[in-house]
Amino acid sequence: MTEWGTAKDEARGILIASAKIRETTITYGGLVRLITSISVETNDSRLFRLLDDVSIEENALGHGMLSVIVVHKHGDMLSGSGFFKLAEELGRDTSDHRMCWNQELQKVNDYWEGLG
Repeated sequence: MTEWGTAKDEARGILIASAKIRETTITYGGLVRLITSISVETNDSRLFRLLDDVSIEENALGHGMLSVIVVHKHGDMLSGSGFFKLAEELGRDTSDHRMCWNQELQKVNDYWEGLG
């Protein structure tokens, strides 16, 4: 497996563990501290691409956008703008970011909670 593939699997595992504990989120900083297979920072474009890749793959399986679990530490406590851009590309209604995020979080949590 490639280093990128290992990092995706690692991030996916971290996010799934959070999703199994209903309503639990993780900050971007918290996530990058837990990823050990590659070195990324909170504002690293590779982190955003990694999260997009995980969400695209999980969404294709019908599990929802798993990156919804990753949120800002301060402010709105929602996922970043890249999440909402991808959500729109995947056909979600993003006219109300809070509502879109809540619906996606519920979808992800409902799926993984049942497998926990």
